[in-house]
Amino acid sequence: MKVLITGAGGFVGQILAQKLISTSTASSLILADVHSPPNPTPSTNVQCIGADLTDPKAAADLIALGPDAVYILHGIMSSGSEANLELGLKVNFDSVRQLLDIIRTTRPGIKVVFTSSCAVFGRKAVEHVASETDIVPMPESSYGTQKLMIEFLVNDYSRRGLVDGRIVRLPTVFVRAGAPTAAASSFVSGIVREPVHGHESELPVDPSLGIWLTSPRTLAANLVHAVKADASKFGSYRQVLLPGYTATSGEILEALEKVCGKETRALVKEKRDETIQRIVLSWPAGYDTSRARELGFEEDVGLEQTIRDFVDGEKQKS
Repeated sequence: MKVLITGAGGFVGQILAQKLISTSTASSLILADVHSPPNPTPSTNVQCIGADLTDPKAAADLIALGPDAVYILHGIMSSGSEANLELGLKVNFDSVRQLLDIIRTTRPGIKVVFTSSCAVFGRKAVEHVASETDIVPMPESSYGTQKLMIEFLVNDYSRRGLVDGRIVRLPTVFVRAGAPTAAASSFVSGIVREPVHGHESELPVDPSLGIWLTSPRTLAANLVHAVKADASKFGSYRQVLLPGYTATSGEILEALEKVCGKETRALVKEKRDETIQRIVLSWPAGYDTSRARELGFEEDVGLEQTIRDFVDGEKQKS
């Protein structure tokens, strides 16, 4: 299977590419981003392409390469979308709709995995826990709104048989290696990643706020499963909440201390950012992922193991 990944230069795109090759799910990859992304795999059957997907020709040229499946990962993150409405709409909605329309007219029926977000819900709409079937999404951010609009489009195109869509609502990825992102949740990784490297980090929200998390290890496996799962099991409703777990920043710091010691934890300083806290407060903290389990997605490994995985991975790099 030839697989195209848009937004492939980001952390999730890179770990997904590795997993697709290591599991032999893909025989070849097309990795696309605004700037030509690196090839994180040992395979030589990987094309790395710089492409601005807001340009119709660039999008059409990618699909003309004949992918059998497409992962749509590109986008402007939550804080960036909130700060710049026009840019968020251009990238998160307009460019994705354009790409879907090119797919449905030139490669009809192929698999499309769209990475959505738990930001589609909104905490005011969720009294206890969020689920795909029992809660009406009422996003409280432009990012969540843009993701939800594309979800509806992928559902409709799948209903019509124009694409074989799979919509995966991602928890916050913890711990992300590399540089901080424009996501409001970026601090969740930052309060572990930076102290592990000996640098101070800021905690911008109340330590008691719960956030829905997934480890890179589990996310990569579940994204691969998304493209392999039987379409008939999704049925007419293509959304699925990926497994994860709820943790507060306080619990993350306790786990960091257990794994790395008090001196490492002490590098995290509280400095409230009301804008970030407002966005985080708009996300539900608890989720029912029974649909994901029925579809064969993996459960997560938890806080301490995720931190140990990150520390071990950073040691291997050095």
